[in-house]
Amino acid sequence: MKTLTVFTPAYNRGYIIHKCYESLCRQTSKDFVWLVVDDGSTDNTAQLIKEWQKQDNGFEIKYIYKENGGMHTAHNTAYENIDTELNVCIDSDDYMPDDAVEKIISFWRENGSDKFAGIIALDVYESNRKTIGSELPNKKSTTLMGYYRNGGSGDKKLIYRTDVINATPMYPEFEGEKYVGLAYKYHIVDETKELLIMNEPVCIVDYQEDGSSFSMWKQYYNNPKGFAFFRKSEMKYQHGLQLFKTCIHYVSSSIISKNKNFVKESPKKLMTVLAVPFGTLLSIVNKHIITK
Repeated sequence: MKTLTVFTPAYNRGYIIHKCYESLCRQTSKDFVWLVVDDGSTDNTAQLIKEWQKQDNGFEIKYIYKENGGMHTAHNTAYENIDTELNVCIDSDDYMPDDAVEKIISFWRENGSDKFAGIIALDVYESNRKTIGSELPNKKSTTLMGYYRNGGSGDKKLIYRTDVINATPMYPEFEGEKYVGLAYKYHIVDETKELLIMNEPVCIVDYQEDGSSFSMWKQYYNNPKGFAFFRKSEMKYQHGLQLFKTCIHYVSSSIISKNKNFVKESPKKLMTVLAVPFGTLLSIVNKHIITK
């Protein structure tokens, strides 16, 4: 049994996923499995993975094809098929430093226990190897939300215990939609356990123009039920201005999805009512941006 599963959701990334594969071939520790969840690709992704499976790479490659449903559904499929102690998502346009797996496993063996949900580590830019956002705090552990509430910024790499992440509900799937915020599950984990802090880079990021972060307005408009669900889950953990902003987005998504019961369904009803004028305006702006 290997210790770590590196899982990679992929959708039409045959042109770049080789960078992830090649970085795994270079790992100084091969105590991992690579799980590729193909989210309905129509390019040569399947052919590439199947060819790599035939090679003697020093690690097992698992490949699962599913109908296209969005990143969160690929994560659902991954979690259902992971049996290692730890897991980490490395996106199809990202890759790992050569010693990343070794550092993760060594750090966990030295510091890990049932008290912790896993590890939070650093992402760095491919262009200059600088940390994305701020460094992690100089202490033993933190929750993900606690890190951001205390001034943290930028994407971070999360390495979870598989039993802990699988104890949370699956991401919901809404017919005709392909987006639910991945932080939904991470926030639930935060309620019970902290993440060990490892101030080491374990993922090299090269943001692509076909990635989700570059099409957020379109995703926002095309997946209103998923966004509204995620905003409702966020309301449970927020206060003040941040809560009000979330209510505005919740109202906007509810209007786009034509949900007339959004106030009744909100966990923060008064704040939601106050946000109605602003949320209505945001829904109009969103539609204008998408249709212009």
